[in-house]
Amino acid sequence: MSDVTIHDEIKNAVESIDVLLFMKGSPQFPQCGFSSTVCQILQHLGVDFKSVDVLQNQDVREGIKQFSNWPTIPQLYVKGEFLGGCDIVREMYESGELSQYLTEKGVGVSA
Repeated sequence: MSDVTIHDEIKNAVESIDVLLFMKGSPQFPQCGFSSTVCQILQHLGVDFKSVDVLQNQDVREGIKQFSNWPTIPQLYVKGEFLGGCDIVREMYESGELSQYLTEKGVGVSA
């Protein structure tokens, strides 16, 4: 697959799914602590999100880093915008900013 195809696939996914987490593993079986932390935060807030396991496809794993110009996984996208990785999501969650941000974006939060 060419980089353009991967870039287009990532772009389409990010733009069509309200809350999308590129992570290692799945929400049920995260394969790294950082991915696990972001999943736990989203689940605690009651956010309906989808995930992409970057370990299943090396092209996606490298492509998402180029797409966002962000070197690490996980990466959280909300309504087509890159929000950040684990540290940013955790800091926003702890300060209450994440819940406010999601609500402003029209994403349902139940906690």
